[in-house]
Amino acid sequence: MDRDAVWDAVHRERSALADLLETLSPQEWDHPTLCPGWAVRDVAAHVISSAQYGPADLVRALWRGRGDFDRAMRLDARDRGRRPAAEIVADYRRLDGSRRHPPGTSVREPLLDVLVHTQDIVLPLGRRHAMPPEAARAAAERVWSMPFPFRARRRLRGLTMVATDVAWRAGEGPEVRGSMEALLLLLTGRTAALDRLEGPGLPLLAATPGAAPGAARDA
Repeated sequence: MDRDAVWDAVHRERSALADLLETLSPQEWDHPTLCPGWAVRDVAAHVISSAQYGPADLVRALWRGRGDFDRAMRLDARDRGRRPAAEIVADYRRLDGSRRHPPGTSVREPLLDVLVHTQDIVLPLGRRHAMPPEAARAAAERVWSMPFPFRARRRLRGLTMVATDVAWRAGEGPEVRGSMEALLLLLTGRTAALDRLEGPGLPLLAATPGAAPGAARDA
């Protein structure tokens, strides 16, 4: 996907997430997500914060998190998530079409963010929103190339990931096959889609320490 196609996908997925958020009850806004310690409102606010982050925001967040990236993002998301649900959804509408992204990130990080965090929200709620396979492939390519924060190459060393709905494979070793959506969740440390994967590499995946951690890292 070229730059324009990536941003088109980001805008579509953010809009779809905003539409879904508008249907949630107050109880669902406070429901836990796949990110331990994060409620739906925290994840929702975090996703759209990507279009609001500047250098000063990043410095402030890292200072509050004492240099720990995960802690910094968690604290920031919790602060942003305290606002009324209607204000969070309004941010999605107000920033529709924005191409702003946090300093030090590529244009694929906002795509990765919205794709994975949408699943963090919908799966625990028993809802469904399918990832566009081509967009998921673009996000997976970015995750595979990143040494931080997901460490996918290290965690999944000795396995080959093969998508069954688009042309994508990565790694070396016994195959783990599945949809691009299920593989992207695996790459980012989510275990919620393991039952959608198959192949001779599955036993190795289960036996590899840290290959499929229970605690999802921030996307």
